[in-house]
Amino acid sequence: MNSDKMQFYNTLTRQKESFSPLNKKEVLFYSCGPTVYNYPHIGNYRAYIFADTLKRVLLYGGYKVKHVMNITDIDDKTIRDAQKESKSLKEFTEFYTEEFYKDIESLNIIKPKKFTKATDYIDEMVDVIQKLIKNGLAYKSEDGSVYFNIKKFPNYGKLSHLVIENQKENASGRITKDEYGKDDVHDFALWKAWDEKDGDVFWETELGKGRPGWHIECSAMSMATLGEQIDIHTGGVDNIFPHHDNEIAQSEGATGVPFVKYWMHNEWVLVDQKKMAKSAKNFYTLRDLIDADIDPLAYRFWLLMANYRTRVNFVWEALEGAETALKRVYNLYNELGTNVGKVNEEYKKKFKAFINDDLDTPRALVVLWDVFKDENISNADKKATVLDFDKVLGLGFDNIKEEKIPEKIKLLILEREKARVDKDFQKSDELRKEINSLGYEVKDTAGGQKISKI
Repeated sequence: MNSDKMQFYNTLTRQKESFSPLNKKEVLFYSCGPTVYNYPHIGNYRAYIFADTLKRVLLYGGYKVKHVMNITDIDDKTIRDAQKESKSLKEFTEFYTEEFYKDIESLNIIKPKKFTKATDYIDEMVDVIQKLIKNGLAYKSEDGSVYFNIKKFPNYGKLSHLVIENQKENASGRITKDEYGKDDVHDFALWKAWDEKDGDVFWETELGKGRPGWHIECSAMSMATLGEQIDIHTGGVDNIFPHHDNEIAQSEGATGVPFVKYWMHNEWVLVDQKKMAKSAKNFYTLRDLIDADIDPLAYRFWLLMANYRTRVNFVWEALEGAETALKRVYNLYNELGTNVGKVNEEYKKKFKAFINDDLDTPRALVVLWDVFKDENISNADKKATVLDFDKVLGLGFDNIKEEKIPEKIKLLILEREKARVDKDFQKSDELRKEINSLGYEVKDTAGGQKISKI
């Protein structure tokens, strides 16, 4: 394929499509962010790493990108857990918001142009809901809550390809909770009238005393910051139904125009072949990785080794293997020296062809390895090419510092060098094994012994 032509898999059409933004000057890009009631698990972070990789590909391709990500700081779970800890909603959610910011920095995720906190956009949500009521797509219940009438919206479920007629007979009921099962096709809450369980969490609005439903938050924040129509909306596959189907219904129901041109979703990270979930207590956070002395960037590297639309099964051995491979790449980079030459255009063309083909990062990584192995390229040009590729990969090559070798290892290296000069190869092999046992690897090259951490 043409290395400059981008094509992405669109969940809406179930096929790859050539990318053509609404406005050639700037890509309008919205991502579903975290619900800040706990530390996100590493499965959640796949969505944020995927969105970051996509943004990097767009920037690498010469596009300007206006990227917005929401912070859900008001929903059933944030209220429930804030009350459990006897904290105000703001105090509770701000802690986990700050922890999220620290995590994305450790994963080398470029911050979005704007983070939108749901509690800052209540007026915009009320405005959208009023438009839906006016357009005959929403109604007030006896308790003052407002629901979206899915039967009044043509093609409801067009993203998930859900056929309402084939669902449960009681599909005309109502859903009050923010999240529900894939078989629960009901009218969903846009505005929840206050009840005692909400405590002091409520807003006095033209809709009455209450708070927003989860789904309306993203519609209102996206339209308020990016406009009625956007190019790309990302999230995990678990967001397709009901959240993103509901976003489409709300947004298009309020404006009458198509909401998103390209819907893109990443697959799950499984544990023991089961979906990672807090409710199932089978999840890990970045803190678990750090406690195991694993660099968060090794997790990013591990995910890049698979296509974003492929399910991956998390096991510690695989992550440890990815970290070993990443350290090896870092060592190869450090061995290139300090001079930075010119980007190799032949390899760049191959790299672009893969990343522009629906973010084919596994094959892009193969190109990276090929650059290191190519003896016909100068070290300075290799370095420039690797740094160029890292604009997309985000593995932090520009921040690598050469690791200091402990004095004990240096002495063993000198002793081994003497054994080799004396042609005492048995002793040389014994010293190599001792060096390996201490966590370092020694390679014999034309320029002498090269030492690196295993």
